[in-house]
Amino acid sequence: MGFAELLEEGGDRSLPGLMMASQNLLNNFVSGSPAHHCRLPTNHSSRYNVSHYQVDEKQLLRAFIPMDSSGSRLDRCRRFVEPQWQLLAANSSANVSQIPTEGCLDGWAYDRSEFLSTTVSELGVLGCSSAFLPSYSTYCAFRFLSGMAVSGVILNGFSLKVEWIPIKQRTLVGTLTSFFFTFGQMILAGLAYWLRDWRKLQLVVCLPQFLFFSYAWWFSESARWLVLNRRSEDALKSLHRVARVNGKKDIKDTLTLEVLHSHMKKEMDSSRSTFTAYDLLRTRQMRRISICLLVVWFATSFAYYGLAMDLQKFGVSIYQIQLIFGAMDFPAKLVALGMLSYLGRRVSQATCLFVSALFIFANILTVRTTLACLGKCFTSASFTTVYLYTGLGFVSTMARVGSMAAPAVLILDEVLPALPSVVYGGAAVLASIFACFLPETLNKPLPDTIEDVEENGSETNLTPLQPEEGVALKEGVATTEGVALKELKEAEGSGLNAL
Repeated sequence: MGFAELLEEGGDRSLPGLMMASQNLLNNFVSGSPAHHCRLPTNHSSRYNVSHYQVDEKQLLRAFIPMDSSGSRLDRCRRFVEPQWQLLAANSSANVSQIPTEGCLDGWAYDRSEFLSTTVSELGVLGCSSAFLPSYSTYCAFRFLSGMAVSGVILNGFSLKVEWIPIKQRTLVGTLTSFFFTFGQMILAGLAYWLRDWRKLQLVVCLPQFLFFSYAWWFSESARWLVLNRRSEDALKSLHRVARVNGKKDIKDTLTLEVLHSHMKKEMDSSRSTFTAYDLLRTRQMRRISICLLVVWFATSFAYYGLAMDLQKFGVSIYQIQLIFGAMDFPAKLVALGMLSYLGRRVSQATCLFVSALFIFANILTVRTTLACLGKCFTSASFTTVYLYTGLGFVSTMARVGSMAAPAVLILDEVLPALPSVVYGGAAVLASIFACFLPETLNKPLPDTIEDVEENGSETNLTPLQPEEGVALKEGVATTEGVALKELKEAEGSGLNAL
């Protein structure tokens, strides 16, 4: 299968991914927290005869708002009960620790130089509907529904892509299509800088999804799913279409229902049974793989979003740091591609997690922005690697748990500033150990059933595909139809091996 045809069948499904990254990281800008302080008392100008003091607005704030504990900026949540005019005097050394203060009884005033409007400044705080919502609770409900949809788009798109791409090309195409998410991060930075209003940004990010929805109906349906749901004729039509795209026009005569059913016999027999998530933990080998993937998915998402969702802490423009974070993914994923192609999945996964942990730990001691970028690079590479393992539906749920838990850990910053980095890095180190127990799948057939996993057992039994006379290329399953080797090779080129 040529590379152009690979993109024809696999690359087009990544276009929705262009805006999926924007959806995942949208809250950095939609719910960004502008610099703010307590609003001055109502009618303060006439009430306190402010014009008498002949000071500008910035100087006036010193009389009404105390400085925070750092002494470098105005307190965000307190104001003086009565204005302290003595603080306006040059070189004032008055002791303000004993002066009575109160909460922001009249609300907050926000700096609009970075954001014109966010949910924090406007609301006191599905999809395009979020841009029209009147309250923060309703907004959160629709964002929750939007998040559910995003997860479905990512998992379904990736499953289709893996099914239609031959084994030896999955690493290359999987990595290249992940660049769409990288582009999405950079596009988000540009859109947010241009619009600076959360409602407009929400709309612009969501509207392209309607375009993607309109052409999604032309995707090739999963041939495996069609066969297992007694729609073999439709599956055969899809396979013939793939063969036609790849220039294998004569395959129509050799790729028949009998050949298709012979390749799918084991899965068709297995489909008569009902399986649950428990079956992923019921048997020994499946349990080992599932537990390892649960930990790896959780830690990867946990560390990634712990860094990617707290951009305002770096002390530079949030738009600039978002752009840098996105751009740094390019070299990281290229490194991951090289490692995946030559070192294998297991070594790459463990290495990316461990190195990301080192940079997160180092971030505690020295230059935060540079090391945070490097740490984010390797967590992104870890994402690229873990997607090449299967079990997406169940184990990737832990990635959602990790992304939800990551922002909550930032609260530990109030106890000890270094504590969030310790937690994020510790999770990555633990996951790198679990990754060492995953099976190696480089250039090896993926098992189709739980029984296959148990039969393979150790990686020494997961031998690379070696076509032999009378043996089908459908990942090591012998056919019963006596199909010729030449016909089987043609079937491989048509995408049948991706079943």
